[in-house]
Amino acid sequence: MREDEINYPDVYKWLEAYATAHNDQVKRQLQNLIVVACMPLVKKIACGLARRSTDPIEDLMQVGSVGLLKAVDLFDSTKGKYFRPYASQLITGEIRHYLRDKSAMIKAPREIQELAFRISQIAKEITDEKGEKPTDIEIAERLQMDLGRVHEVIDIERRKQLVSLDQINTIAEEEFSPLYDKIADEKELNSKNIYEMRSVLESAMSNLKPELRKLVVMHYFEGVSQREIAKELNMSQMQVSRRIRDALKDLFKIIKSSEEEE
Repeated sequence: MREDEINYPDVYKWLEAYATAHNDQVKRQLQNLIVVACMPLVKKIACGLARRSTDPIEDLMQVGSVGLLKAVDLFDSTKGKYFRPYASQLITGEIRHYLRDKSAMIKAPREIQELAFRISQIAKEITDEKGEKPTDIEIAERLQMDLGRVHEVIDIERRKQLVSLDQINTIAEEEFSPLYDKIADEKELNSKNIYEMRSVLESAMSNLKPELRKLVVMHYFEGVSQREIAKELNMSQMQVSRRIRDALKDLFKIIKSSEEEE
């Protein structure tokens, strides 16, 4: 999933509908439709913050999706063009908090701290001598230490220093100060994930044309790229992109029509 797949004009329209919806079921469906459509933004931010983190990108995306849910819920739809930076702020914040909490839980024993310091010093010495970063094997040989032990210490240090959180710049390109004038229901938001989003949208998706429903499931819920879908279905990537966009538009129409019927 790439962020350029997101059709923000459609998202703005959906945000306006979400803000004015009165039916709870319709509201949840619209919220989840927006989140599903904007998952490429979550993935972009998750990849940017992962760096040396050993956490799978999928885990960071799930954490980031909580921030996206908050953004949909709290955003002032009259400021449509600012949704991307607003959502980026909240997505980034959720992932930062997750990494901060996880990293704070890792307290290395004194022995590991001392070994980490020695490894760091040796690495610097070898770098000064050779003019390039040493391999783990070179460090192990210089220290006369088992390679597995070196890997263990380095991995622990990486997990302690997953990200220097104060140095992470927000991915939002525009300057923006979010307005936190509401308190989100943390318990409800934290219980959500991509599988529940699919469940919420299931009734609307059942009314999609089968070929469009298949594309939505493959791309957004199974993580298959547009290129892979095109290859599997013997279509061009442009055709896949256009049909996925049409599917999301149709989903919105189906959800809105259900509200009108109510």
